Amino acid sequence: MANVTRVLVANRGEIALRVMRTCRELGIPTVAVYAEPDARAPHVYFADEQVRLEGPSPRQAYLDIEQLIRVARDHRADAIHPGYGFLSENPAFAEACATEGLTFIGPSAASMRAMGNKVESRRRMTAAGVPVVPGTAAIADEAAALVEAKRIGYPVMVKAAAGGGGIGMRVAKGAEDLPAAFEACRRAAQSSFGSPDVYLERYLSHPRHIEMQVLADAHGTTLALGERECSIQRRHQKLLEETPAVGLSESRRAAMAAAAVKAAAAVRYHNAGTVEFIVSGDDFYFLEMNTRLQVEHPVTESVLGVDLVREQIRVARGERLPSDGYPAPRGHAIEFRINAEDPLRNFMPAPRRVLRYAPPTGPGVRVDSGIRPHQEISAHFDSLLLKLIVWAEDRPAAIGRGRRALQELVLTGPKTTVPFHRALLDEPDFVNGRISTGFIDEHPGLLERTKAFATEGSPLEPLYGGGEIAAAIAAGAVVAGER
Repeated sequence: MANVTRVLVANRGEIALRVMRTCRELGIPTVAVYAEPDARAPHVYFADEQVRLEGPSPRQAYLDIEQLIRVARDHRADAIHPGYGFLSENPAFAEACATEGLTFIGPSAASMRAMGNKVESRRRMTAAGVPVVPGTAAIADEAAALVEAKRIGYPVMVKAAAGGGGIGMRVAKGAEDLPAAFEACRRAAQSSFGSPDVYLERYLSHPRHIEMQVLADAHGTTLALGERECSIQRRHQKLLEETPAVGLSESRRAAMAAAAVKAAAAVRYHNAGTVEFIVSGDDFYFLEMNTRLQVEHPVTESVLGVDLVREQIRVARGERLPSDGYPAPRGHAIEFRINAEDPLRNFMPAPRRVLRYAPPTGPGVRVDSGIRPHQEISAHFDSLLLKLIVWAEDRPAAIGRGRRALQELVLTGPKTTVPFHRALLDEPDFVNGRISTGFIDEHPGLLERTKAFATEGSPLEPLYGGGEIAAAIAAGAVVAGER
């Protein structure tokens, strides 16, 4: 059995706090790390020990493997949880932990490598009998791309081989679009992932993005824990997730679950992971596997009543998962990503100091947050501020609960995605489950309704400070009682 008696959480914000909460429930002390902009962040105060990271930039500080290993060793941590993002899918980090005798709460470096390169993962999935979107291996140059695109058939998607998250993706509707798309994707791939390798996939019109949560132990048990609908996106990145996926038949659900288990088993996967599929008509295809805990894991937890971080720790310790699985999912859950972004300016990041903040409460409402009132939101990091999760007995009730919770949320200072989510829940096509990854582009009126909600605010805002306090904070005055 591996040791997990003191955990260094190699992350920040809401996910760091999320992991620490489970550790505290289990009686496991935690060590927080932070770069200078996060010195007063909630996760730093919540941990049992706090260590400042040094680096040429705040982001690079969180990516310094040698420094993180040294901090873990110096502060007697015997395990590291990477959260998501940063080093969570970096095989070198997992290997460094193993070399130093630290338990990495995640999959093996070998599994990460197998799924981290999208071309290699496509090859493995094909060999395992998992359906993949028609596509190519890595493409060497523009001329080869033109030949392969003609073979696949336009439109095609140009994608980075070494990364995910929608970064670098370009669509070429015809041969005239391909050279620019190819070059732009190569530049983005080199910049974001350190590799210019790209490949082509057939572009599927009006698809849905549905993923399957998996959990696997080292004793041969691999479980699929249900799907999540992730089709509401901007720039190929998710804004809202829900489970179960609306309109998905039981036979399709079972087939996708079986494919996800095959995918994980093909790379000898252990711990929590997510197999992502693109769904078009009656067909579904493997997209990629995220070899980590997902941002949207709370919706799965909500319908199952299972703490996935607790299960991650159990697997990392070498414990067995229940061979007969977990209780059947119950009800419907929706997660709203509340980002510091301006929906009316193409969701551009809008980092600013938080003036007033009070999360919603009440039945079936969960908030995973990494912010506090008067906190300066740094431009160095991802724009996610918090996740609002609602659960109810069915989808219509969950939508109603989401409307109430979004209206109740008090968050002023940065522009956020709250008005967009409020408008989305009033969009008939969303309410009726007629969704695809192109939903925002296909509903131009959605942003007009977003504009109306942006001027409304929460009726509870007057309870959490008035204009004089906000003005003082904006001017840089020290707030009484702030640590």
